[in-house]
Amino acid sequence: MGIGLAAPALILGAPGPAASAEITLRTLAAARGFRIGASVSSSALEKDSGYQDKLKYEFNSVTPENAMKWANLEATRGQETWGKADAIVDLATQNNQMVRGHTLVWHKSLPTWVTDGTLSTDELRDALKQHIQKTVKRYAGRVAVWDVVNEALNDDGTLRQSIWLQRLGSGYIADAFRWAREADPSAKLYINDFDAEWATPKRDGLYKLVRDLRAQGVPIDGVGFQTHTLIKDPIPAALPLTQLQDTLKLFAGLGVDVAVTELDIRVKLPSDADKLAAQAETYRRAAAACVGVSRCVSLTVWGFTDKYSWVDSGVPGWGDADLLDRSLQKKPAYAKVQSVLADRDFAGTVTALHSGQCLTMPADGRRLVQSSCTNGQDQKFTFQRVATKIYTITSGGKCLTVDGASTAAGAAVSGRACVAGKPEQQFELRPVGEVGAQDYRLMPTHSYKSVAVKGGSTANWAPVEQAQYLSSTTPPTQVWRLSGVPRQP
Repeated sequence: MGIGLAAPALILGAPGPAASAEITLRTLAAARGFRIGASVSSSALEKDSGYQDKLKYEFNSVTPENAMKWANLEATRGQETWGKADAIVDLATQNNQMVRGHTLVWHKSLPTWVTDGTLSTDELRDALKQHIQKTVKRYAGRVAVWDVVNEALNDDGTLRQSIWLQRLGSGYIADAFRWAREADPSAKLYINDFDAEWATPKRDGLYKLVRDLRAQGVPIDGVGFQTHTLIKDPIPAALPLTQLQDTLKLFAGLGVDVAVTELDIRVKLPSDADKLAAQAETYRRAAAACVGVSRCVSLTVWGFTDKYSWVDSGVPGWGDADLLDRSLQKKPAYAKVQSVLADRDFAGTVTALHSGQCLTMPADGRRLVQSSCTNGQDQKFTFQRVATKIYTITSGGKCLTVDGASTAAGAAVSGRACVAGKPEQQFELRPVGEVGAQDYRLMPTHSYKSVAVKGGSTANWAPVEQAQYLSSTTPPTQVWRLSGVPRQP
């Protein structure tokens, strides 16, 4: 049943284009409802204002690189040092950035008093539980995601012979997740590992582990793929990360979120233009793999500038692994990630919210109409991005067009041959309602009026026109539901 007309809405002058913002990675990611993150060096944050600025403006998610590891929080039993971790969380909160806590259970970066063998098995178990719950409770409501268990597997897919497996048994993984859930029921809990980005025994082992734990009711919300990668020297014909998207899809099929959590791509030093180009292409692959999977919710780079990269000391002879160089300038890899985040093409149906009928492209290219939804090809549209929030809308090789480039209310909207750059064939998708909804106005950029069904009709085959912009969306006669929007454009 159609929605009856309410009292006349206030008619305003045509609104101009949405205000543009600086096209940082954060700007583009936010437009997608996506998280682009970076690990944070506490020392760099304290001494380098340029580093802090880049962190704030380029990323909407942060991960403490070392500040939350147990050895740095409680080197001496009972003497807690939260200052560096607090500083990162406080800064993120001030800048509306999500925090990814890293990491609660790991076989490295442990206090000596945990590893020296003086604790009994019961004492060790209790110490681990207290560490997890103390840390998670401290940041409850401010740390949205936790890497609960980190690097639990060997390369062959078996459980790593860590202090936790040797002393507490395989149940320590399930216990850790349950303890973290008790401490903050709202936080998302991840298992995180490396070298599982392609078809390896480790990937198989990780898949079975997550599957089995979830079958037991263990609260695992997500799987993180570290994605530390290298460009071999000489540069190979086939660059890495060709299977990453398939891997992300595979794990998403278990009903969990997935994320790229520690991305960096190192090259053999000295670097050169060819190596940096190969690196850039590999960064592009990683970003494209993640945004191409609906349940891949974030991509985090492990250090965003070569100036403070762990690779220099961690992998001698290799380096230049990050998006920015040592002067905090953008490298080719930055531009590639930026281009992926900016790519907003999608396809789907377009439904008139007031009538529940679908926008339909007549085969002969005449005026568009609304008609009963049939899932036919004439009701499937492709949205191709030409600028931030601006798209051409096509079906059957024809572009939605305001006839004659008219700026008048009542002008017909038809299907015409596509001509690049014509503003009467370009539409701003202006969201209506809450972030994450699928409801939009379609606003021709030459007029900034609204695409609507003529007269607000609910009838089958009612024609579509360019209508005077109404400030109200009640009734929703100028609102369209787009089925294929990948989060927010």
